[in-house]
Amino acid sequence: MKLIYGVQDRPKPTQLLLFALQQLLAILAATITVPMVINSKYGFANMSPSAALFGAGVGTLVYLLFTKFKSPVFLGSSFAFLGSMLSAFAGGVSASLGYIGLLLGAVFAGVVYVIIAVAVKFAGVKWIDKIMPAVVIGPTVAIIGLSLAGNAVGQAVSGVFDADASAYVMTVNSGLCLLCGLVTLATTVICSVYGKKLLKMIPFVMGILAGYILAAVFTAFSYIEGAEAMRIIDFTKFANMQWYPDFAFVSAFGEIDPGNSSVGAYIGTIAVAYIPVAFVVFAEHIADHKNISSIIESDLLSDPGLSRTLLGDGVGSIAGALFGGCPNTTYGESVGCVAISGNASVVTIFVTALMAIIFSFIAPFVTFLSTIPDCVMGGVCIALYGFIAVSGLKMVQKTDLGDNRNLFVVSVILITGVGGMSLKFGPIILTEVACALILGILTNILVNINTKKEDGNEQLTIEDAENVNSANEQSAVNENDQDETLKDTEEE
Repeated sequence: MKLIYGVQDRPKPTQLLLFALQQLLAILAATITVPMVINSKYGFANMSPSAALFGAGVGTLVYLLFTKFKSPVFLGSSFAFLGSMLSAFAGGVSASLGYIGLLLGAVFAGVVYVIIAVAVKFAGVKWIDKIMPAVVIGPTVAIIGLSLAGNAVGQAVSGVFDADASAYVMTVNSGLCLLCGLVTLATTVICSVYGKKLLKMIPFVMGILAGYILAAVFTAFSYIEGAEAMRIIDFTKFANMQWYPDFAFVSAFGEIDPGNSSVGAYIGTIAVAYIPVAFVVFAEHIADHKNISSIIESDLLSDPGLSRTLLGDGVGSIAGALFGGCPNTTYGESVGCVAISGNASVVTIFVTALMAIIFSFIAPFVTFLSTIPDCVMGGVCIALYGFIAVSGLKMVQKTDLGDNRNLFVVSVILITGVGGMSLKFGPIILTEVACALILGILTNILVNINTKKEDGNEQLTIEDAENVNSANEQSAVNENDQDETLKDTEEE
């Protein structure tokens, strides 16, 4: 897709604000969902979604500084660390110690990134191209989108899934939710394909607005007696607005109480829960940056360099967790938004980060964003995740799939990823993307074991042939010399 605005381009002020709002809407649901999941599991945790939004903005600013404003990617709360975050509050610990665990965990994960960044600085990135060539990284990027497909559909339908029938049970409410999701998707598609000028560049904003308005109409009718099933939006959230973010570092050091846990053993538990996951997220970091590189047609692993993107991601994650408690990571939703809108302007990401920080203090706006129903976000995510998947498949367009070596690598990654191979080892969870990537790398190594040997044999054969030809030519010269000498002798 041809970009409307390149990385260093600066849209007009009005367009810039709309683009930034679109990016914010694209990453919002996932960013504020992480703390909400923690709260639903451990009610005493009381993590603040607005603080997570603030932390995402701060983390993104740090990332942009480290990458010299060359990478148009937004950082948000990482789902990969969700299990690690849950372990911080497990075992009867107090809320204050749990928050300290969140901060320590983010530091542990960030240090892993820093160590890898230093190693990359000295070793370069060529080894990454060898371990993770296009035939590996392309289908892995596709899996990032495909692994989220179920979430997007589940949000759009917002119904109960019947495992026996392998289908969603349709009720009045789920039917209306699906209608809102489809209207959101249709509006997004129409604006992106047929829209003129500004409409073409902000399809997500228009899609979400259309879906929200329809959901609000249904919800208005739900207050009629007997029509409660039509209620889609929870407007009661406006009665309990949080007027300022509860920052994680304040909750951590407000009242330090170990609770029922040994501090030493607890720190060890946090280290084990966070450090291995950091290596998993590193693989996703590579995939996301390969993906955005293909979109903007500039290799970010070379300029500004993988060491800088890793430092930006790692230090940005620590900074974000300091405020919101959630380690940050590069967002596929942000990459998909760049691809669909054609706007790769890094200034847009900068303004989005500032907007996230400012809006985290505007309670009505944060509450409004939290009332956007799942079905509406599901309609948008169908397009977002689909674009991520397609952009990954585009990476293998020039790969020869007639070669069984490449075919096996792509097949293993797609099937394990789509099949949902997610493994849990204690508190450590290997996501579908991580498992698919690891197996893809191993398969690629397996099918290419004899490649160098075969190349060496071919080279040896060529060298031998050249030596034989050289010997034959020399022999022919010697024979000619002998013939001429014999002829001269006869004449004498």
